[in-house]
Amino acid sequence: MKNFKSHFKFNKQEQSGIFFLLVIIILLQGAFFYIKLSPFDKANKKIAVNAFEQRKIDSLKKLSQLKDQVKLYPFNPNFITDYKGYTLGMSVEEIDRLHSFRSLNKYVNSKEEFQKITQVSDSLLAVIAPYFKFPDWVTNKKQTTNTSLKKSNKSISLKDINQATAKDLKAINGIGDKLSARILKFRDRLGGFLVNEQLYDVYGLEPLVVERILMKFNVISPPEIEKININTASAQEIGSLVYISYNIAAKIVKLRELEGPINSFEELTKIEDFPSEKLDRIALYLSL
Repeated sequence: MKNFKSHFKFNKQEQSGIFFLLVIIILLQGAFFYIKLSPFDKANKKIAVNAFEQRKIDSLKKLSQLKDQVKLYPFNPNFITDYKGYTLGMSVEEIDRLHSFRSLNKYVNSKEEFQKITQVSDSLLAVIAPYFKFPDWVTNKKQTTNTSLKKSNKSISLKDINQATAKDLKAINGIGDKLSARILKFRDRLGGFLVNEQLYDVYGLEPLVVERILMKFNVISPPEIEKININTASAQEIGSLVYISYNIAAKIVKLRELEGPINSFEELTKIEDFPSEKLDRIALYLSL
């Protein structure tokens, strides 16, 4: 007991030290509760975030995720599905604007037009635009001028390109024996041209030469064709189309076996290596 009491015996200097220690502890506790209950934090929480800057931050986050998670391949932006648009970082509103535009049977033919229709941000457009792949005939038409078409205002009696002979074609500047034979061979493989733009698909035929052809020839009487039902046809039947290889046709058949009937031609763009830039032409020969 004596030893126990000895623990509580302090001299004046020790007592003063203990007193000041208690005072410091009380002051610290008081400061803690004052800060916790003060309106300083609440005021900070009420600070509004600039909405424009926040959208930029969110956009940059999306772009960062896009670069890290999504491997992009060339694609035709006219056939972006809801899922494709989501993976690209587009908002629901932006995707809907594109689909509304396409429902009018219109196409975007440049990245500028794509942005005008969808209203995507400059930062997102900068990331995805390098992967846009428009049809060859659209690209080729941009590289040529229509000066020769504008020079003449005279009414020209156009002939049917599906009735043109090699001799007719060779009368056009820039077409010789090889190109005339190539045009006729391609026409035979198609069973006849359905639209004028198919001339741009002839291998080796320069866009300027196509413009000259269209000054004299157009598709006036397109052939009647029996469309291939993409949900019932075999890979061999689908692969018989000029624009689709057998390998792609096999992938189409596999897609419908795995996911069920194909409900829109846009679904075909999910297939790797599918020539989506020619989907508008391919759709002419298919049915659902």
